[in-house]
Amino acid sequence: MATFEKRGPYQIRAKIRKHGHRVVTRTFNNMTDAKDWAREVEAAMKRGVYIPTATAEKTTLRMALDRYREEICPRLAREGRDEFARLRRMADEMGDLSLAVLQPADVAKYRDKRLKAGAAPQTVKHDLGLLNRVLKACVMDWGIPLPHGIITTQVRKPSLPSGRDRRLNRDANEEERLLAAARKSKSREIGLLVSLALETASRRGEIQAMRWEYINLTRRTWHIPTTKTGVPRTVPLSSRAIEILQGIPRRLDGQVWALQRSDSISQAFDRICHRASIEDLRFHDLRHEATSRLFEKGLGIMEVAAITGHKDLKMLKRYTHLRAEDLAVKLG
Repeated sequence: MATFEKRGPYQIRAKIRKHGHRVVTRTFNNMTDAKDWAREVEAAMKRGVYIPTATAEKTTLRMALDRYREEICPRLAREGRDEFARLRRMADEMGDLSLAVLQPADVAKYRDKRLKAGAAPQTVKHDLGLLNRVLKACVMDWGIPLPHGIITTQVRKPSLPSGRDRRLNRDANEEERLLAAARKSKSREIGLLVSLALETASRRGEIQAMRWEYINLTRRTWHIPTTKTGVPRTVPLSSRAIEILQGIPRRLDGQVWALQRSDSISQAFDRICHRASIEDLRFHDLRHEATSRLFEKGLGIMEVAAITGHKDLKMLKRYTHLRAEDLAVKLG
């Protein structure tokens, strides 16, 4: 039942008490608005669809994004500079809106603006995924009911282009040319990094973060405690990988590589590609190449997944492009 009381000369406070609900109050400038609000809230309570909105109205999206960065990001291994940049970008575009008024149309507008500015569809999809996690944290961790629900589920995700299927061209001797260019490079490590990527099918960031404490040359394993998927894994090391690692001098800081930034690896890789006159090749394509080679050696899909760390077998299939001539040999 709603009651009304004056709050000063110009304000009316409406208070609703109903069994099974917390007491709800709100202040208005006139009695008409107070009664209209009370009637709507009581009707929603009666139908069992009432959602308290006071906290969501007081919380802007910027506040939620900042809280996520401070409380949740430190607990997640995958969060880093890219995620922080996404949080800042969304705060700049939609941060002033309260969680109570944030609508799917606002997120769709942000999506379209990012695509128009030239962001890749996969990048925008990551943006929406991060926003989805923030809104889930509001509901599940912070007790902030959202009157419109988790609105990212109501926004169409950008269509993704076909995945890259770039492999090293065997006929053009691209691997040999790449390693020859690496030997002439100022960075003596880049050739070893390329060879290790082809042996382990690991991601650039995983290789860059290698530490000797996680490598067991006797058991021929390399443990990766921090991965993109958040699930640690242990990678078997081939004889060639062991040979590469045995030839690397030990550093005092425990790191395997002097190149300790992922972008430094990419820049060094781009330089040797240019020196070798190899076009349209990225460091990540080496993971694609290595994964395909594992299948060509006869490993099963679960064996390959254990090495590469793919959780989604559909994604693993996308990385795998077997050469028809190799399959023909198997067929006999």
